[in-house]
Amino acid sequence: MQNFDFYSPARIVFGKDTEKEIGGLLKPHASKVLLHYGGGSIKKSGLYDVVISSLKEAGVAFVELGGVKPNPRLSLVHEGIALCKKEGVDLILAVGGGSAIDSAKAIAMGVYYDGDIWEVYEQSKPVDKALPVATILTIPAAGSEASGDTVITNEEKELKLGYGDPHLRPLISIMNPERFYTLPKEQLGYGVADIMSHIFERYFTNTVRVDLTDGLCETTLKTVIKNALLVQKNMHDYDAWSEVGFGGTVAHNGLLGMGRQQDWGCHMMEHELSAIYDVPHGAGLAVLTPAWMKYVYKDNLGMFVQFAVNVMDVKGSFREQEAIALEGIDRLSEFFKKLGLPSTLKEIGIDESKFELMAKKATGVEFGHEHPIGGLKKLYWKDIVEIFKLAK
Repeated sequence: MQNFDFYSPARIVFGKDTEKEIGGLLKPHASKVLLHYGGGSIKKSGLYDVVISSLKEAGVAFVELGGVKPNPRLSLVHEGIALCKKEGVDLILAVGGGSAIDSAKAIAMGVYYDGDIWEVYEQSKPVDKALPVATILTIPAAGSEASGDTVITNEEKELKLGYGDPHLRPLISIMNPERFYTLPKEQLGYGVADIMSHIFERYFTNTVRVDLTDGLCETTLKTVIKNALLVQKNMHDYDAWSEVGFGGTVAHNGLLGMGRQQDWGCHMMEHELSAIYDVPHGAGLAVLTPAWMKYVYKDNLGMFVQFAVNVMDVKGSFREQEAIALEGIDRLSEFFKKLGLPSTLKEIGIDESKFELMAKKATGVEFGHEHPIGGLKKLYWKDIVEIFKLAK
């Protein structure tokens, strides 16, 4: 087990009607907030009215900025920074999924950053301060409600980059699984693929003697798999949604990666798909993850056998380890298909024309400084092209 420093201060307020408490929860921390949300679904569902009523009742002033899109855009972040500075906002309340929360985090940093906030993402510059962020989660997927991470898309440069800092962990996050009931079924699939990928990026490692986090990863994966299928049958299954939602939080609050080398190759490859083709993040991950597994499994066969047996319930002779590993990967692919997720790049509108460009962008070759990605197996741009070909 490697050294680690784990600190997760995000307060999670879970359960029915908890969104009604938001005004009182924020009152001790803010006098004026930016209410940040997406394209209007919170108004259709009635959540917007609940939040506004709670803020007013608690005497918390607010200004609004809607319009967050999936793969959240830098242009809206710039707009949010200017609005916060103009209005004297002292906290940002993101109501939505990971995109709204990630956008809120970028704005929170940008209020205090002297320059274009994109420099922080592009150059990994340290930040000393950020506005506090609170969230009301409407889509379990990204885990951004408890993480210190954010991902933003620069639409002009066709780049999607992530950034992480302890200042970005939300102060308070509310999760009422009833607010997931109206999600389209495809959002369930996208969210589950993202949740599982966050675990995979930590689980598949060359670090040994990490039995506890191995077990935590495996239990979270099995819980999400089981309950995602229950939700698919009944989108109003409160208990199943609770397991999926809490699984998403645990998957990305940092706990599951403690003491172990992490990978993040699939995420970095998928960011190139999203940046150029604007595909749903979960859809891209569902396509790339099995392809990545098939490309790298021989580099740590034991890890993939463990996954197949402990997570995907594969039976067989341990004398045939490769067969067990491949069966585990196939079962994962079949699970994704059951959720209605795509299994090829062609299904999400991506052909071979930009494979090399995306691979070179992911590894920095396009910008003159090649660095391989991934932890379990170092991937250079030619490796990534081969993974794209496996996924085509």
